[in-house]
Amino acid sequence: MRAVVLSGSGRYADPWHAFAETSAALAGIVAGAGYRVDVSDDLLGGLANLGDADLLVVNAGNPNTPLPEGASDPGPARDDEIAAASAGLDAALERGIGILAVHAAAATLPEIPAFVHALGARWIEDVSWHPPIGETLVHVVGSHPIADDLDDFTVYDERYSGLRLDDVIEPIAEHEEGGMRHPLVWARELGHSRLVYDALGHDVRSYDSTGHRELLTRALDWLSHVPAPTFDAS
Repeated sequence: MRAVVLSGSGRYADPWHAFAETSAALAGIVAGAGYRVDVSDDLLGGLANLGDADLLVVNAGNPNTPLPEGASDPGPARDDEIAAASAGLDAALERGIGILAVHAAAATLPEIPAFVHALGARWIEDVSWHPPIGETLVHVVGSHPIADDLDDFTVYDERYSGLRLDDVIEPIAEHEEGGMRHPLVWARELGHSRLVYDALGHDVRSYDSTGHRELLTRALDWLSHVPAPTFDAS
């Protein structure tokens, strides 16, 4: 099986996330799950050239936020780049692909409608938020196979809250803040394709958590079963 890890850089970098470090950690976990892993920091080019990839991992930031200090501004994406990336992702979703979107991916690739739709939720500026980074308890919820017999776990991380839900999600993990539960990890089936969004993963300390790594290993196993069967109403 072949996996493509798309790591934030250029317009998809930001001052708050060390995407090269977290993408390397993710690549190690994905390789441990049996994938041959290619890591690229060209998001649009990577989508345009997914080819026969079995898994897509997206770990990148919002192109509308400030760039890291000292970084040169690459300017907006060209229309032809966006069109090629959209076509590549559309084709992969049609044939069947597993997608793991991580942390700031809730705000990335706004110019790719299929990716925005696939996530099922979105980080919205001045609406979504997170408490200070720190150690927290993650509650495993629901009846999804990824959650089956998985215990609650602790992780040192930044916990996204107040994401805007755009479609049906199947919750796998939540955190509690301000007396409310907020979804952290969920799954979606998209025709022949499958997606898991994991709001954890602010920095490499997140992947020091045994529970978080186990959740990701289970997610990768579930994502590997594509093309997913679809229901025939006839």
